[in-house]
This record gives sequence, C-alpha cells and structure tokens, in this order.
Amino acid sequence: MSPQRQSSPALPAAARTTSGPARRTRTPAVDTACAEAVDIARESAEDMASPDQVGEHLGVRPDADRVVTHYFTCLDPAYTGWRWAVTVTRASRARNVTVSECVLLPGDDALLAPPWVPWLERLRPGDLGPGDLLPTAPDDVRLAAGFTQVDDSTDREANWELGLGRVRVLSREGRDEAAARWYDGVAGPRAPIAASAPAQCSTCGFFVALAGELRQVFGVCANEYAPDDGRVVSADHGCGAHSEAVDIPAASEHNPPVIDELGYEVVPAGGAEDTASLDDEALGHS
Repeated sequence: MSPQRQSSPALPAAARTTSGPARRTRTPAVDTACAEAVDIARESAEDMASPDQVGEHLGVRPDADRVVTHYFTCLDPAYTGWRWAVTVTRASRARNVTVSECVLLPGDDALLAPPWVPWLERLRPGDLGPGDLLPTAPDDVRLAAGFTQVDDSTDREANWELGLGRVRVLSREGRDEAAARWYDGVAGPRAPIAASAPAQCSTCGFFVALAGELRQVFGVCANEYAPDDGRVVSADHGCGAHSEAVDIPAASEHNPPVIDELGYEVVPAGGAEDTASLDDEALGHS
C-alpha cells in the first residue's frame, strides 16, 4: 500500500510575500532640492520658447527619486490650454540640480487635433470620382474565389430567367431599346470615369451579370463605394473601385525649387555712368 500523501509544510513568510499578490508601487517622494529649482526650470522653458510665452508656475510632480517635473502656463495664443513641462533631476548626494527635459504638453482644456482615422474608414459612398483609384484588400469579405458561390438555387434561377411563372416578359424590341439607352448613357464605356478606370467591369468581382441575353453586355454594380452602386453598367464600363485594384500608384511629387545662393548678378542702380563702368569691368578694363 502506498504511503499517505502528507500535506506540505507552511511556507515561510518570505516565500508567501514573494508568491502572493503583487506589491504596491511606492509613490516617489518629492525631492526638496528639485522642487525648489523653479527658477532653473523657468529659465529652461524661456530658452525653449521666449520669456513672454512662459506664464505662472502651476506646480510640481515627482516622477522618480530625485526627479521632479515643473509645470508652467503657456501664454502662446496658438497653444491655449497647453503647459510647459520641465523635468529636473540631481545625482545622488549632489546638490546641483540640472534640467533633464523640457517639452510642451497639452492640459485638460487644451485644443487637440481629432484622432487620426485611416482613409479607408473615412471613405463614404459617392466619394469616388473620375481618375480616383480605390484599392481592394486581398482578404475583402465581400469577394470570394470564382466558382465557389454556387448553391442549389442555381436551377431555380435558370427557370426564372426563361420567364416561367410570369404573364409577360420583355420583348426583343424592348430589350434592344433598353440596351442602347444603357450603353450610350453614363454607365457605358464612353463615360469619363470609365476612360480612367484601371480595368473593365467584366473583370470586377462586384459585377453581377443580368439575366437572359442582356448578361452578355450588362450587369449590376454591387460595390457600395462605386458611383454606380445598384445601377446597371456595361461590361466594358469601369471605375476606380475595381475589385482587383489592390495597389495604389505612387503619387508624383515635385521637388522643391532649387535656389542658387552662391552665384549672383550685379544689377546697376545708378545712371548711365554706373552702367558704363560695369560694362568696362565686365570686359576686363579698369
């Protein structure tokens, strides 16, 4: 018979302290020498800005042992609600206080810029215009690989396209008139936005073909960011929201103008005598 399992002895006090809950962090004490260095901190803030932009002393905050941050009001009208933060410190057993950092920080009432939002999240339907290119992520949930979205309703859709269950269907003349009207309109290949498109709608994943013989030329756009969302477009139409427009072309940037600061041109400021003397000097006469 196996021996009985004995209970483990009580842990020592040191071990219980180590393995127990995390210790509370000690709040650093305010160093007297660093807290009294208001003039040193103010001088540093005035060197960073100017004396007329540093206001009253707002107080101090201990950051660590022998490290204190002084706060001053910023009087610059462009930074209302901001404050100058000057961090001072001193070495152990030393009396001299030195400046570690001087920055401008926002206060509780500071005017700040709104949080940055990526452009893809700022985009709204209707923002795309001629010449704009909207890249589509490779893992866009709105798109799937071809020949994978086929289910049991395919046969029912085929019967519906034949007109079964409807009293009347579109005649050949009505179909041709609609096709000519759509093709010559803003959703055809001659639209301004189609001229600058990266590819045609026939190769776009958001292109839903129509039924019957119209599916050979027309379909419906299903991209909410495209200007033709929910509208009939021709297969050779296009826009910048093509599903395969993955990469954004690099924007061309002009270099800054080059200023020649070494060469110079002498411009006469006097009368005819000054002009003649300059001409003689240019020809080597003195």
